[in-house]
Amino acid sequence: MGAELRKLRERAGMSGATAGAFLGGERAQISHIESARYGVSEERVRRLASHYSATHKHLVDALASMAEERGKGWWDEYRGVLSPGFLDVAELEFHATYLRVIQMLHIPGQFQTEAYARALIRSGVSELTASDLNARVEHRLRRRVIFDRPNPTPFEAFIHEGALRMRYSDAETMRSQLEFLHEVSRWPSVTVRIIPFERQITGSVHSMLYAGAIIPALDTVQIDSAFDGGFLDAEAQLARYRALIESIETISLDTEESRKFIHRIAQEM
Repeated sequence: MGAELRKLRERAGMSGATAGAFLGGERAQISHIESARYGVSEERVRRLASHYSATHKHLVDALASMAEERGKGWWDEYRGVLSPGFLDVAELEFHATYLRVIQMLHIPGQFQTEAYARALIRSGVSELTASDLNARVEHRLRRRVIFDRPNPTPFEAFIHEGALRMRYSDAETMRSQLEFLHEVSRWPSVTVRIIPFERQITGSVHSMLYAGAIIPALDTVQIDSAFDGGFLDAEAQLARYRALIESIETISLDTEESRKFIHRIAQEM
C-alpha cells in the first residue's frame, strides 16, 4: 500500500514535503507511510489519492480496503517477534487472488513439514535461539491457512528436481517431506509441476513468488533468498517474471508425471 501511494504521489509530480504539509505534518510523515513504518486510515488513503488526482477508482478502492484491514491478520501476532519481512510475505499470500511459485533449492514454505522446516531454517541461520527458531517454524506452518478457507487460494508451484534431492536433514525427514508434497499435489487448489535436471533451462532462473492481486496494478513479486527477500511491483518487472514463469511452464512435467516423479524420489531416500 505504501509503495502504491508513493507511485501516485510521484505521478502527480508532488514532493514528500508538499504531501506531508497537506496532512498537516512534515515530509517524514509521508516517508513513514510510504515505507510502511506508519499505518494509515482508509479515510487518509482516499484523501491522499484525491490530492494526487488519482483517477483509477478500482486501485484507490483496493488501497482503502487494505488500510481498513491492516492489523487484523494472524501474522500480526508475530510483530516484534519476527522481522517485518516475514509478516509482509504472510500478508501478501493471504490477500493474493492466486499464487505462482518457482523453487529451485527447497520445497515451497507453504508445503514444508515441521521437521523439514526446522532443519532448513537451522541450516541457513545456525545462531538462532530456540525461541526464534520455534517462532519461524510456527509462522511458516501457519502460512498454510490460505488452503483452509472455503475458497482456497489457487497455488501453482514449479519445483526443480534439485529441491527434491537437496539434503537439509536426515533421509527419514526428507522422505516424509516428499510424501507430504505428494499428498499436497492432490489438494483441489494446488498444482505441483516438477522441472527435471534433464530439461534445459534458458537464462537465469531463481526462486520467486508471484502474487496476483484483486487488480493487476497491485500484483507483486517476492524474490526468495536465504537471508532476505525483496518485493517488486513495477509493471516492467512484473512482465519479466510472468514471462519467466511461462518459460518454466514449457519445460515442466505435467501434474501426473510430477506426482510419479516425487513418489520415485521419495522411495529412493
